[in-house]
Amino acid sequence: MAASYGAPGVYIEELPSGSMPVEGVGTAVAAFVGFTEKYDRHEGDPTDPDGVKPQLVTSWPQYERIYGGFVAGAMLPHAVRGFFENGGGTCYIVRIPSGDGGPSDGRASGTLPSANRPDLESISVSALNAGRRLEIEVVPPAPPAEGQEPPADGGDYTLRVYEDGALREELGGLQFSARTPRTLEKTVNERSKFVRIDVHPVQGAALAERAPAAGRYTLSVPPPQTNAVTPADFAGSASDRTGYQGLAIAENVTMVAVPDLVTIATREDGSLDEEMYLAVQKQLVDWAEQTRTAMAILDTPPGLNAQRALEWRSRLARDSAFGALYYPNVVVTNPLSRPGSGNGDQYLTIPPVGHVAGVWARTDAARGVWKAPANEAVRGIVRLENEVTDGEQGLLNPEGVNCIRSFGSYGTKIWGARTLAKTDPSWRYINVRRLFNFVEESVRRGTQWAVFEPNDRDLWERVKRTLNSFLRGLWMQGALVGTTAEQAFFVVCDESNNPSSSIDEGKLIVEVGIAPVKPAEFIIFRVSQWQGGGATSE
Repeated sequence: MAASYGAPGVYIEELPSGSMPVEGVGTAVAAFVGFTEKYDRHEGDPTDPDGVKPQLVTSWPQYERIYGGFVAGAMLPHAVRGFFENGGGTCYIVRIPSGDGGPSDGRASGTLPSANRPDLESISVSALNAGRRLEIEVVPPAPPAEGQEPPADGGDYTLRVYEDGALREELGGLQFSARTPRTLEKTVNERSKFVRIDVHPVQGAALAERAPAAGRYTLSVPPPQTNAVTPADFAGSASDRTGYQGLAIAENVTMVAVPDLVTIATREDGSLDEEMYLAVQKQLVDWAEQTRTAMAILDTPPGLNAQRALEWRSRLARDSAFGALYYPNVVVTNPLSRPGSGNGDQYLTIPPVGHVAGVWARTDAARGVWKAPANEAVRGIVRLENEVTDGEQGLLNPEGVNCIRSFGSYGTKIWGARTLAKTDPSWRYINVRRLFNFVEESVRRGTQWAVFEPNDRDLWERVKRTLNSFLRGLWMQGALVGTTAEQAFFVVCDESNNPSSSIDEGKLIVEVGIAPVKPAEFIIFRVSQWQGGGATSE
């Protein structure tokens, strides 16, 4: 406002409006913690060379550019793809570096066998850049024509490089003759834009004896070495921005999952360290409770039947509305398996957490966070690891184990929407907890303007108008119960809850009550015989 008016004229002054609108925060932002094929700091964060800080990803192609594709032994890529396939749009990747001995750059590699002496290795081939899925074809020299002597130098070999099945380059004129291995290495490594070769010296074996066998070979990325990774690595540090605690810099995250928990909990002999598995899940739920804004999406270990899944819930021993447990695991097509390649089984069992997070996000976008994320189809899977019957779900559902079930031609659907809360039934449903998270965080961010304003009646009325407008909008969208706004919510901010003693302490107290919608979990039709109007009485 102008301090004084001297010259006559028209003056324009801008005045602040009576209240600021509360804008709803995002509810469909997930975070996944685990192992990746690689990390490209040029595509990601150049200031984070190890890629350990949470990185925002908004599509599967973007994930592939930064972190590569699928790699044996890592569940996180499958979870991320399942998230996007099921309707997810935004997520954070929290990469856990592999332990000692693991690949540091994620480059595919392989060793070609010798044609004449299968007991010897011929040459080692590695991809020049991480994240490329390459195949190497060895084309030997053409046999001499009838009546001709074979060339003294053994003839020229050709190496062809394929990426995702497409021919990328062809390197001809390669000889395994009297030339030294270093000459062959220099020839290939200077000409190729995709691979590098290494010929290890073998005592008593000439290079010509180690010429590679004809054929087509797939370069494979070694699985992450998780022997040195501990649950503490998954938890990480808020100050170092590592692990799920590093999500302190990503306040918009509303759901967190650790798909690679099964990876570190699986011992070398294939058995599962159940105590480690449970410990990480408990810590994740505790962390979600502390944030008050995110929920932990948990999975049961693979191979459990319904009875053991029920026992697992009992051992989890968490009474919290900030966690949700799903059973069983899902089976997907193994993208690393190609017919005749020998790259493992055609199908792969993975945790369902990524697919579940995608369904949560899809439901939020289509209906709102107040809609229970259940009776929704799960996309991108082949089948379930186990089929769940009505009787089995009758035992699992009351304990807070959400079942994923197959209904034949109706599809495979999430058929449960409960949290881990046991003591207080008012927090039984996932959508209720997430609705309150949404309201609380929206109000917190939308009322920052009120801090340090004069604490008087004018401020009280402005805050009330702000909240009433926001909550009325939710009620009109169907998020709150009630035929009138007065039945759906209330906002109290007056002398009754702001006495002078509270004002002297610098406090502004606002009491808000909302009546959330709850899912119709059990649809009951009571049918009886009725002697209708056609019946007569004597």
